Amino acid sequence: MRGRALFNRPYSAATLREALLAYEQALEKDPESIEAKIGIASVLLTKVASAWSTSARQDAVQAEQLLLEALERNSNNAWARAMMGLLRRLQDRLTESRIEWETAIALDPNNATAFRQLGYTLMHLGLPEEAIPMIEKGIRLSPYDAGVPGAHQVLGTCHLLLGDLEHAVYFSKKSLGGNPRLYYTHTLLAAALALEGDLNGARTSLAEAAKIRPELSSLALMRASLPYTNPKYVALLEKTVFLGLHRAGVPEE
Repeated sequence: MRGRALFNRPYSAATLREALLAYEQALEKDPESIEAKIGIASVLLTKVASAWSTSARQDAVQAEQLLLEALERNSNNAWARAMMGLLRRLQDRLTESRIEWETAIALDPNNATAFRQLGYTLMHLGLPEEAIPMIEKGIRLSPYDAGVPGAHQVLGTCHLLLGDLEHAVYFSKKSLGGNPRLYYTHTLLAAALALEGDLNGARTSLAEAAKIRPELSSLALMRASLPYTNPKYVALLEKTVFLGLHRAGVPEE
């Protein structure tokens, strides 16, 4: 329960470390605990998804093993299914990810995380129009959830992919109002502002992004950091996000 409470705080590298420690202590006391195993997997996968992991491949492998153990004990655990959906998306297995999220929702129709994350997977499948109502429903179900700032960021991304700059800027700023430590939101806002013609604002956002991930200093490095290869999604990114970042002054190499 302590791990879950820490995990439900606004995401940061520090709070995720604390949550992981609590879950590991729980698993040490009860090596058969399904909840502890899923909790550890959820922290590891959130670290990978948020670009805070320094060993992404190793974290994903450990998370998969823990989730498989949990699902072997209870294949109808909605939380485990939801986290498996996140893992499959991070592995770029998007169709499988979609199935896992839909299964989690069928098992728990009030699972706000599953609705939001189903929307994220739909976006990465190149379907931002279908993603938006799923994300909005997830936010309505749990408006004070620690994941809501990330949901606003993805909503902003969906609107930017659809060419709606006004809503892209609005949801990016709303995301940062809830959690200013999200790297991808700063880059999204920079891209949207640059496409609007506000280059000063875009460069300010890029400077904030650089404080969080200074190693991603070029478009080539940003592209290489993306785990998703769906052609439709990548094409939308190039026409919007990467075009905006180029106009904001991010070098190609």
